[in-house]
Amino acid sequence: MMNVEPTALLEKIMGVYSVSDDETPLADLIESFLEDQCPHLTVRRHGDTLVASTELGRDRRVILAGHIDTVPVIDNFPPRWLEPGDPLIRPEIAEAHPGERVMWGRGATDMKASDAVLLHLAATLTEPKADLTYVFYDHEEVAAEKNGLRKVVEAHPDWIQGDFAIIGEPTNCGIEGGCNGTIRFDVVAHGVAAHSARAWMGVNAIHKAAEILNRLNAYEPADVPVDGLTYREGLNATLISGGKGTNVIPDECRVHVNYRFAPDKTVAQAKALMMGADAGAELGNGEREATGGVFEGFGIEMKDESPSARPGMDAPFAVELARLVRERTGRDPMAKLGWTDVARFSALGIPAVNLGAGDPLLAHKHDEQVPESDLALLAGILTDALSA
Repeated sequence: MMNVEPTALLEKIMGVYSVSDDETPLADLIESFLEDQCPHLTVRRHGDTLVASTELGRDRRVILAGHIDTVPVIDNFPPRWLEPGDPLIRPEIAEAHPGERVMWGRGATDMKASDAVLLHLAATLTEPKADLTYVFYDHEEVAAEKNGLRKVVEAHPDWIQGDFAIIGEPTNCGIEGGCNGTIRFDVVAHGVAAHSARAWMGVNAIHKAAEILNRLNAYEPADVPVDGLTYREGLNATLISGGKGTNVIPDECRVHVNYRFAPDKTVAQAKALMMGADAGAELGNGEREATGGVFEGFGIEMKDESPSARPGMDAPFAVELARLVRERTGRDPMAKLGWTDVARFSALGIPAVNLGAGDPLLAHKHDEQVPESDLALLAGILTDALSA
Protein backbone atom coordinates (compact mmCIF):
# COMPACT_ATOMS: atom_id res chain seq x y z
CA MET A 1 0.00 0.00 0.00
CA MET A 2 1.41 3.38 -1.03
CA ASN A 3 2.15 5.97 1.64
CA VAL A 4 -0.40 8.80 1.24
CA GLU A 5 1.62 11.54 2.96
CA PRO A 6 2.45 14.41 0.57
CA THR A 7 6.24 14.08 0.89
CA ALA A 8 6.14 10.36 0.19
CA LEU A 9 3.85 10.91 -2.79
CA LEU A 10 6.10 13.67 -4.11
CA GLU A 11 9.10 11.37 -3.94
CA LYS A 12 7.16 8.67 -5.79
CA ILE A 13 5.87 10.80 -8.66
CA MET A 14 9.10 12.78 -8.99
CA GLY A 15 10.85 9.49 -9.74
CA VAL A 16 8.65 8.90 -12.79
CA TYR A 17 9.91 10.61 -15.96
CA SER A 18 6.98 12.51 -17.48
CA VAL A 19 8.25 15.05 -20.00
CA SER A 20 5.43 16.00 -22.38
CA ASP A 21 4.63 13.10 -24.75
CA ASP A 22 5.90 10.62 -22.15
CA GLU A 23 3.23 10.94 -19.44
CA THR A 24 1.74 7.44 -19.74
CA PRO A 25 3.82 5.78 -16.97
CA LEU A 26 2.88 8.53 -14.50
CA ALA A 27 -0.76 8.45 -15.60
CA ASP A 28 -0.74 4.67 -14.99
CA LEU A 29 0.73 5.19 -11.51
CA ILE A 30 -1.87 7.83 -10.62
CA GLU A 31 -4.70 5.68 -11.93
CA SER A 32 -3.50 2.75 -9.83
CA PHE A 33 -3.20 4.98 -6.76
CA LEU A 34 -6.70 6.41 -7.17
CA GLU A 35 -8.27 2.99 -7.68
CA ASP A 36 -6.39 1.39 -4.76
CA GLN A 37 -6.43 4.23 -2.22
CA CYS A 38 -9.62 6.12 -3.05
CA PRO A 39 -12.66 3.81 -3.06
CA HIS A 40 -14.87 6.85 -2.34
CA LEU A 41 -14.02 8.34 -5.76
CA THR A 42 -15.37 7.52 -9.21
CA VAL A 43 -12.27 7.26 -11.40
CA ARG A 44 -12.36 7.87 -15.16
CA ARG A 45 -9.59 8.06 -17.72
CA HIS A 46 -9.35 9.71 -21.13
CA GLY A 47 -5.98 9.21 -22.78
CA ASP A 48 -3.43 10.12 -20.11
CA THR A 49 -5.83 12.33 -18.14
CA LEU A 50 -7.42 11.05 -14.93
CA VAL A 51 -10.65 12.48 -13.50
CA ALA A 52 -11.74 11.30 -10.05
CA SER A 53 -14.92 12.58 -8.39
CA THR A 54 -16.94 12.30 -5.21
CA GLU A 55 -20.70 11.81 -5.60
CA LEU A 56 -21.97 12.94 -2.19
CA GLY A 57 -24.85 15.13 -3.30
CA ARG A 58 -23.34 18.33 -1.93
CA ASP A 59 -24.80 21.66 -3.06
CA ARG A 60 -21.59 22.73 -4.82
CA ARG A 61 -18.57 21.16 -6.49
CA VAL A 62 -14.94 22.25 -6.42
CA ILE A 63 -12.47 21.11 -9.10
CA LEU A 64 -8.81 20.56 -8.15
CA ALA A 65 -6.55 20.24 -11.19
CA GLY A 66 -2.89 19.64 -11.85
CA HIS A 67 -0.90 18.78 -14.95
CA ILE A 68 1.41 15.77 -14.78
CA ASP A 69 3.85 16.60 -17.58
CA THR A 70 7.08 18.55 -17.29
CA VAL A 71 9.28 20.51 -19.65
CA PRO A 72 12.39 18.69 -20.95
CA VAL A 73 15.11 17.60 -18.54
CA ILE A 74 18.27 19.72 -18.16
CA ASP A 75 20.60 17.49 -16.14
CA ASN A 76 17.96 17.47 -13.36
CA PHE A 77 16.61 13.93 -13.46
CA PRO A 78 16.51 11.71 -11.49
CA PRO A 79 15.42 13.92 -8.58
CA ARG A 80 16.61 13.77 -4.99
CA TRP A 81 16.05 15.21 -1.55
CA LEU A 82 18.63 17.78 -0.57
CA GLU A 83 19.52 17.75 3.11
CA PRO A 84 20.07 21.05 4.99
CA GLY A 85 23.39 22.60 4.01
CA ASP A 86 23.52 20.99 0.55
CA PRO A 87 25.13 23.51 -1.85
CA LEU A 88 22.44 22.79 -4.45
CA ILE A 89 19.82 24.45 -2.24
CA ARG A 90 19.28 27.95 -3.57
CA PRO A 91 20.33 30.69 -1.11
CA GLU A 92 16.85 32.23 -0.88
CA ILE A 93 15.33 28.80 -0.17
CA ALA A 94 17.96 28.03 2.49
CA GLU A 95 17.37 31.40 4.15
CA ALA A 96 13.58 31.09 4.19
CA HIS A 97 13.57 27.40 5.19
CA PRO A 98 16.59 26.76 7.47
CA GLY A 99 17.13 23.17 8.57
CA GLU A 100 14.64 21.86 6.04
CA ARG A 101 14.84 19.24 3.30
CA VAL A 102 14.34 20.41 -0.27
CA MET A 103 13.16 18.33 -3.22
CA TRP A 104 15.37 19.03 -6.25
CA GLY A 105 14.74 17.98 -9.84
CA ARG A 106 12.61 18.40 -12.92
CA GLY A 107 8.97 19.04 -12.03
CA ALA A 108 9.52 19.75 -8.33
CA THR A 109 7.97 23.20 -8.63
CA ASP A 110 5.99 22.89 -11.85
CA MET A 111 4.00 21.14 -10.63
CA LYS A 112 4.52 17.78 -8.99
CA ALA A 113 4.57 19.22 -5.47
CA SER A 114 0.98 20.36 -5.96
CA ASP A 115 0.08 17.06 -7.65
CA ALA A 116 1.34 15.22 -4.57
CA VAL A 117 -0.86 17.36 -2.33
CA LEU A 118 -3.89 16.75 -4.55
CA LEU A 119 -3.28 12.99 -4.43
CA HIS A 120 -3.00 13.22 -0.64
CA LEU A 121 -6.36 15.04 -0.48
CA ALA A 122 -7.93 12.51 -2.84
CA ALA A 123 -7.00 9.71 -0.44
CA THR A 124 -7.73 11.42 2.88
CA LEU A 125 -10.55 13.91 2.35
CA THR A 126 -13.49 11.50 2.38
CA GLU A 127 -16.17 13.81 3.85
CA PRO A 128 -15.65 17.21 2.22
CA LYS A 129 -18.21 19.98 2.53
CA ALA A 130 -18.37 20.25 -1.27
CA ASP A 131 -18.25 17.52 -3.86
CA LEU A 132 -14.76 17.33 -5.32
CA THR A 133 -13.40 16.54 -8.76
CA TYR A 134 -9.67 15.87 -9.13
CA VAL A 135 -8.14 16.26 -12.59
CA PHE A 136 -4.61 15.07 -13.37
CA TYR A 137 -3.97 15.94 -17.00
CA ASP A 138 -1.28 15.56 -19.64
CA HIS A 139 0.34 17.85 -22.22
CA GLU A 140 0.01 21.21 -20.48
CA GLU A 141 3.54 22.32 -21.34
CA VAL A 142 3.15 22.01 -25.12
CA ALA A 143 0.83 23.10 -27.93
CA ALA A 144 -2.77 23.73 -26.89
CA GLU A 145 -4.19 21.11 -29.26
CA LYS A 146 -2.48 18.40 -27.20
CA ASN A 147 -3.72 19.65 -23.81
CA GLY A 148 -5.38 16.80 -21.91
CA LEU A 149 -7.76 19.09 -20.04
CA ARG A 150 -8.97 20.56 -23.32
CA LYS A 151 -9.52 17.07 -24.76
CA VAL A 152 -11.53 15.91 -21.74
CA VAL A 153 -13.70 19.03 -21.80
CA GLU A 154 -14.45 18.37 -25.48
CA ALA A 155 -14.99 14.60 -25.19
CA HIS A 156 -16.64 14.40 -21.75
CA PRO A 157 -17.99 17.80 -20.71
CA ASP A 158 -20.05 16.15 -17.97
CA TRP A 159 -16.82 15.11 -16.22
CA ILE A 160 -15.68 18.73 -15.82
CA GLN A 161 -18.54 20.52 -14.11
CA GLY A 162 -18.33 22.60 -10.97
CA ASP A 163 -18.80 25.88 -9.16
CA PHE A 164 -15.15 26.75 -8.55
CA ALA A 165 -11.75 25.45 -9.67
CA ILE A 166 -8.22 25.50 -8.28
CA ILE A 167 -5.20 24.78 -10.47
CA GLY A 168 -2.03 23.85 -8.57
CA GLU A 169 0.35 26.02 -10.57
CA PRO A 170 3.22 27.19 -8.33
CA THR A 171 2.29 30.36 -6.42
CA ASN A 172 4.25 30.03 -3.14
CA CYS A 173 0.94 28.86 -1.64
CA GLY A 174 -0.69 32.21 -2.39
CA ILE A 175 -3.68 32.90 -4.61
CA GLU A 176 -3.10 34.19 -8.13
CA GLY A 177 -6.48 34.89 -9.65
CA GLY A 178 -7.50 34.64 -13.29
CA CYS A 179 -4.90 35.22 -15.98
CA ASN A 180 -3.97 37.48 -18.87
CA GLY A 181 -4.93 36.38 -22.33
CA THR A 182 -2.39 36.15 -25.13
CA ILE A 183 -2.33 36.55 -28.89
CA ARG A 184 0.75 36.02 -31.08
CA PHE A 185 1.00 37.20 -34.66
CA ASP A 186 3.44 38.23 -37.36
CA VAL A 187 3.37 41.87 -38.46
CA VAL A 188 4.57 41.86 -42.07
CA ALA A 189 6.31 44.65 -43.98
CA HIS A 190 6.52 44.16 -47.75
CA GLY A 191 9.10 45.53 -50.17
CA VAL A 192 10.53 44.85 -53.61
CA ALA A 193 13.62 42.68 -54.11
CA ALA A 194 16.63 44.06 -55.98
CA HIS A 195 20.41 43.75 -56.11
CA SER A 196 21.95 45.71 -53.26
CA ALA A 197 24.28 47.41 -55.76
CA ARG A 198 21.18 48.90 -57.37
CA ALA A 199 19.09 49.38 -54.24
CA TRP A 200 17.03 52.14 -55.85
CA MET A 201 15.43 49.46 -58.00
CA GLY A 202 13.83 47.88 -54.94
CA VAL A 203 12.05 48.71 -51.69
CA ASN A 204 13.71 47.55 -48.48
CA ALA A 205 11.18 45.69 -46.31
CA ILE A 206 13.54 45.60 -43.31
CA HIS A 207 13.78 49.38 -43.40
CA LYS A 208 9.98 49.61 -43.56
CA ALA A 209 9.82 47.41 -40.44
CA ALA A 210 11.34 50.31 -38.48
CA GLU A 211 7.83 51.76 -38.29
CA ILE A 212 6.60 48.52 -36.68
CA LEU A 213 9.31 48.85 -34.04
CA ASN A 214 8.49 52.53 -33.56
CA ARG A 215 4.89 51.66 -32.81
CA LEU A 216 5.99 48.98 -30.36
CA ASN A 217 8.33 51.42 -28.62
CA ALA A 218 5.54 53.97 -28.36
CA TYR A 219 3.25 51.50 -26.57
CA GLU A 220 2.87 52.13 -22.84
CA PRO A 221 1.99 49.02 -20.78
CA ALA A 222 -1.38 49.40 -19.11
CA ASP A 223 -2.35 48.41 -15.56
CA VAL A 224 -5.95 47.19 -15.67
CA PRO A 225 -8.04 46.55 -12.52
CA VAL A 226 -10.41 43.57 -12.81
CA ASP A 227 -12.51 42.27 -9.91
CA GLY A 228 -10.21 43.83 -7.33
CA LEU A 229 -6.93 42.57 -8.88
CA THR A 230 -4.58 44.56 -11.11
CA TYR A 231 -3.33 43.02 -14.35
CA ARG A 232 -0.38 44.46 -16.26
CA GLU A 233 -0.58 44.19 -20.03
CA GLY A 234 2.38 43.87 -22.38
CA LEU A 235 3.06 44.28 -26.10
CA ASN A 236 6.43 43.03 -27.30
CA ALA A 237 8.32 41.87 -30.35
CA THR A 238 9.80 38.45 -29.65
CA LEU A 239 11.24 37.45 -33.05
CA ILE A 240 12.23 39.22 -36.26
CA SER A 241 13.14 37.75 -39.65
CA GLY A 242 13.77 39.03 -43.13
CA GLY A 243 16.04 38.89 -46.12
CA LYS A 244 17.14 36.19 -48.55
CA GLY A 245 20.75 37.02 -49.21
CA THR A 246 23.60 39.29 -48.19
CA ASN A 247 23.42 41.23 -51.46
CA VAL A 248 19.64 41.23 -51.96
CA ILE A 249 17.29 44.04 -50.97
CA PRO A 250 14.72 42.19 -48.79
CA ASP A 251 11.16 42.00 -50.08
CA GLU A 252 9.67 40.92 -46.76
CA CYS A 253 10.31 41.39 -43.05
CA ARG A 254 8.30 39.77 -40.26
CA VAL A 255 8.15 40.95 -36.67
CA HIS A 256 6.59 38.39 -34.34
CA VAL A 257 4.51 40.17 -31.70
CA ASN A 258 3.00 38.93 -28.44
CA TYR A 259 0.18 40.91 -26.83
CA ARG A 260 -0.69 39.94 -23.25
CA PHE A 261 -4.08 41.43 -22.44
CA ALA A 262 -6.05 41.79 -19.21
CA PRO A 263 -9.23 39.79 -18.51
CA ASP A 264 -11.45 42.80 -19.18
CA LYS A 265 -11.01 41.93 -22.87
CA THR A 266 -12.01 39.05 -25.10
CA VAL A 267 -9.71 37.71 -27.80
CA ALA A 268 -11.77 39.59 -30.39
CA GLN A 269 -11.40 42.87 -28.48
CA ALA A 270 -7.64 42.32 -28.15
CA LYS A 271 -7.39 41.72 -31.90
CA ALA A 272 -9.38 44.87 -32.63
CA LEU A 273 -6.87 46.92 -30.62
CA MET A 274 -3.96 45.46 -32.54
CA MET A 275 -5.28 45.19 -36.11
CA GLY A 276 -8.83 46.56 -36.32
CA ALA A 277 -12.17 44.89 -35.75
CA ASP A 278 -12.69 43.82 -39.36
CA ALA A 279 -9.18 42.70 -40.37
CA GLY A 280 -10.34 39.08 -40.56
CA ALA A 281 -7.02 37.67 -39.31
CA GLU A 282 -7.69 34.19 -37.94
CA LEU A 283 -5.55 31.18 -37.18
CA GLY A 284 -4.74 29.31 -40.37
CA ASN A 285 -6.17 31.81 -42.88
CA GLY A 286 -2.89 33.40 -43.89
CA GLU A 287 -1.99 37.07 -44.08
CA ARG A 288 -4.56 39.85 -43.81
CA GLU A 289 -4.13 43.61 -43.81
CA ALA A 290 -4.63 45.43 -40.52
CA THR A 291 -7.51 47.87 -41.06
CA GLY A 292 -6.98 49.70 -37.77
CA GLY A 293 -5.37 49.42 -34.36
CA VAL A 294 -1.68 49.60 -33.50
CA PHE A 295 -0.47 47.98 -36.72
CA GLU A 296 -2.85 49.56 -39.22
CA GLY A 297 -1.58 49.27 -42.79
CA PHE A 298 0.72 46.30 -42.22
CA GLY A 299 0.10 42.65 -42.96
CA ILE A 300 -1.00 40.39 -40.08
CA GLU A 301 -0.75 36.61 -39.83
CA MET A 302 -2.17 35.06 -36.66
CA LYS A 303 -0.07 32.37 -34.95
CA ASP A 304 -1.73 31.68 -31.59
CA GLU A 305 -4.53 32.94 -29.36
CA SER A 306 -5.76 32.08 -25.87
CA PRO A 307 -8.49 33.85 -23.88
CA SER A 308 -8.01 35.64 -20.60
CA ALA A 309 -9.79 34.58 -17.41
CA ARG A 310 -11.50 36.80 -14.88
CA PRO A 311 -10.37 36.02 -11.33
CA GLY A 312 -13.80 35.31 -9.86
CA MET A 313 -12.63 36.48 -6.45
CA ASP A 314 -16.19 37.47 -5.54
CA ALA A 315 -17.32 33.82 -5.59
CA PRO A 316 -18.22 32.70 -2.03
CA PHE A 317 -15.65 29.90 -1.98
CA ALA A 318 -12.97 32.28 -3.28
CA VAL A 319 -13.65 34.73 -0.45
CA GLU A 320 -13.36 31.93 2.10
CA LEU A 321 -10.20 30.54 0.49
CA ALA A 322 -8.58 33.99 0.36
CA ARG A 323 -9.23 34.45 4.09
CA LEU A 324 -7.54 31.13 4.89
CA VAL A 325 -4.54 31.89 2.68
CA ARG A 326 -4.17 35.32 4.27
CA GLU A 327 -4.24 33.77 7.76
CA ARG A 328 -1.60 31.14 6.91
CA THR A 329 0.72 33.14 4.66
CA GLY A 330 -0.06 36.84 5.18
CA ARG A 331 -0.57 37.16 1.43
CA ASP A 332 -3.48 38.80 -0.36
CA PRO A 333 -4.65 37.51 -3.74
CA MET A 334 -2.62 38.70 -6.73
CA ALA A 335 -3.29 38.80 -10.46
CA LYS A 336 -1.85 35.99 -12.57
CA LEU A 337 0.02 37.67 -15.42
CA GLY A 338 0.97 34.55 -17.38
CA TRP A 339 -1.58 32.34 -19.13
CA THR A 340 -2.73 29.17 -17.36
CA ASP A 341 -5.56 26.69 -17.74
CA VAL A 342 -7.77 28.75 -15.42
CA ALA A 343 -8.86 30.29 -18.73
CA ARG A 344 -10.36 26.95 -19.78
CA PHE A 345 -12.48 26.88 -16.64
CA SER A 346 -13.45 30.53 -17.05
CA ALA A 347 -14.68 29.75 -20.58
CA LEU A 348 -16.95 27.11 -19.01
CA GLY A 349 -18.34 29.67 -16.57
CA ILE A 350 -16.36 28.23 -13.64
CA PRO A 351 -14.42 30.82 -11.57
CA ALA A 352 -10.85 29.61 -11.08
CA VAL A 353 -7.63 30.54 -9.29
CA ASN A 354 -4.04 29.35 -9.27
CA LEU A 355 -2.89 28.04 -5.88
CA GLY A 356 0.10 25.73 -5.54
CA ALA A 357 3.33 24.85 -3.79
CA GLY A 358 6.69 26.17 -4.92
CA ASP A 359 8.11 29.40 -6.25
CA PRO A 360 6.81 30.22 -9.76
CA LEU A 361 10.14 31.92 -10.55
CA LEU A 362 11.84 28.49 -10.33
CA ALA A 363 9.51 26.78 -12.80
CA HIS A 364 11.43 25.29 -15.75
CA LYS A 365 14.83 26.19 -14.27
CA HIS A 366 17.65 23.65 -14.20
CA ASP A 367 17.71 23.79 -10.39
CA GLU A 368 13.96 23.55 -9.90
CA GLN A 369 13.29 22.82 -6.21
CA VAL A 370 10.65 23.03 -3.51
CA PRO A 371 10.99 23.08 0.31
CA GLU A 372 9.28 20.24 2.14
CA SER A 373 7.14 22.57 4.28
CA ASP A 374 5.38 23.97 1.19
CA LEU A 375 3.57 20.66 0.83
CA ALA A 376 2.29 20.73 4.42
CA LEU A 377 1.26 24.38 4.06
CA LEU A 378 -0.72 23.78 0.86
CA ALA A 379 -2.27 20.57 2.21
CA GLY A 380 -3.36 22.38 5.39
CA ILE A 381 -4.94 25.28 3.50
CA LEU A 382 -6.89 23.05 1.12
CA THR A 383 -7.90 20.54 3.78
CA ASP A 384 -9.33 23.26 6.02
CA ALA A 385 -11.02 25.02 3.09
CA LEU A 386 -12.73 21.83 1.92
CA SER A 387 -13.41 19.93 5.15
CA ALA A 388 -16.93 19.69 6.48
